[in-house]
Amino acid sequence: MALSPINRRRWQQFKANRRGWWSLWIFLALFAISLCAELIANDRPLVVYFDGELYFPVFKAYPETTFGGDFATEAEYRDPYIQQLINARGWAIWPPIRYHYHTINYELGRPTPSPPSRDNWLGTDDQARDVLARLIYGFRISVLFGLALTIISSVIGVAVGAIQGYFGGWVDLFGQRALEIWSGLPVLFVLIILSSMVDPNFWWLLLIMLLFSWTALVPVVRAEFLRARNFDYVRAARALGVPDRVIMVRHVLPNAMVATITFLPFILTGGITSLTALDFLGLGLPPGSPSLGELLLQGKNNLHAPWLGIAAFTVLAVMLSLLIFIGEAARDAFDPRKLLQENA
Repeated sequence: MALSPINRRRWQQFKANRRGWWSLWIFLALFAISLCAELIANDRPLVVYFDGELYFPVFKAYPETTFGGDFATEAEYRDPYIQQLINARGWAIWPPIRYHYHTINYELGRPTPSPPSRDNWLGTDDQARDVLARLIYGFRISVLFGLALTIISSVIGVAVGAIQGYFGGWVDLFGQRALEIWSGLPVLFVLIILSSMVDPNFWWLLLIMLLFSWTALVPVVRAEFLRARNFDYVRAARALGVPDRVIMVRHVLPNAMVATITFLPFILTGGITSLTALDFLGLGLPPGSPSLGELLLQGKNNLHAPWLGIAAFTVLAVMLSLLIFIGEAARDAFDPRKLLQENA
């Protein structure tokens, strides 16, 4: 599908911002790596060749008896006994990092948290779990959570702002008063209270944070619809009997999306930082989940192990910086003043 001339200029303007352009590719590469976390950091082999047959433990659980063991439970591939059985009649290909985010290294031989080593590249946390593996999985959860929150809250915020701006009058008046009251609530305190009332998990946290994040786009979309609803082409469509929902979606919404898209990276960063803050306070994801906020908390509680705080802070700083740079490039690409300067 070919881009329209104005969208082609916007894309060229985005590419002209080298910092945002390269940030986009770096972020996509890191996100793609995190999506393949099971193939990079896992306590199961990728492929096992045993007695002339191929097995894929990373995708399917096999009992220990499959490889000549004694128990019908799932094989513990890090067990030297199981490794000896496999190596005697075949071979195994392991991921680069032989730890899942919940794998405990029982062979440390030193107190936890342990410093970086050949076995644990970024050391271990206070429960002898590999820090690098938890960072990879934590990065994925943070981005997926932020994306889900951004998409759902944007749909709700755009819909509410569109209804207020298009119909105006009492609809807009009551909507604005309700929005002012809702926005005046102390969000962080309410999130802490609600998070402490339920057993925290990914979907509960998403629902709780969705209660407040949808308001970010309402003023922007409302202003665009208020401005566009009296344009001649909207009046003409209304006079021809075109339904309001068709006018809103087909004729007015594309203009409102220009300002909306520039806000999305910043909403994404807000969702990620909110999840990190809740995890840091112990009110986020369930205990044991790979969490950047939980790793920051461990760094605070173990100041003698600086690699914990430094690793988590570095990942967060890089992630949020990349998203901010992408947002700035998108803002410049959709800025009509820059397009006018380029045409001039």
